Amino acid sequence: MKETGSLSPTVYIVDDDVSIRESLSSLLRAEGMLVEVFASPLDFLAQERLKDFSCAVLDVRMPGLDGLALQDELSRRNWQLPIIFITGHGDVPDAVRAMKAGAIDFLKKPFEDFALLQAITSALSHVSSEFHKKLECAELQARYDQLTPREKEVLALVVQGRANKVIAYELGISESTIKVHRHNVMSKMRFRSLPELALALQRLKPGG
Repeated sequence: MKETGSLSPTVYIVDDDVSIRESLSSLLRAEGMLVEVFASPLDFLAQERLKDFSCAVLDVRMPGLDGLALQDELSRRNWQLPIIFITGHGDVPDAVRAMKAGAIDFLKKPFEDFALLQAITSALSHVSSEFHKKLECAELQARYDQLTPREKEVLALVVQGRANKVIAYELGISESTIKVHRHNVMSKMRFRSLPELALALQRLKPGG
């Protein structure tokens, strides 16, 4: 499960080596990223939610649950998170398995800072467009939630193509009142045309 958070990207680092966690954390924070570090996959999996605009840097070899097993578990939970693997072992089968399962990159330690930053940039580009779509949808939902119950009723009928006269009859109010409600709806939702608004509403689940 994911949550919409800061506009700054979050990078999750999962590595049992404290020196690696600290050095990578320092590097990424210097680049303006938010960083959360975990000493083990189980610590990472204890989270209830992940940030929308995020990716993970996972060590391959760790005691207990390793990085590849963590990738499998994330997939099982349907936590769609771009992953970059780092490893001190150039194990080709592991790299092939990770990439086939959707990993963005597989870096062998020691690696250059720019190589990791490039991989993270690639990973975040995968989620950036989806992240911004969710932000737009959240803003749209906030506008919808500002409508009065009557305005929501009118809107639901308007987007079905009903004429003002028909809506007035169905709701038992005057046609002039319907026109006022329509004007208020368009103003609050910040759309100039009804077709644009109707299309946008398809991305929402009105009712809240």
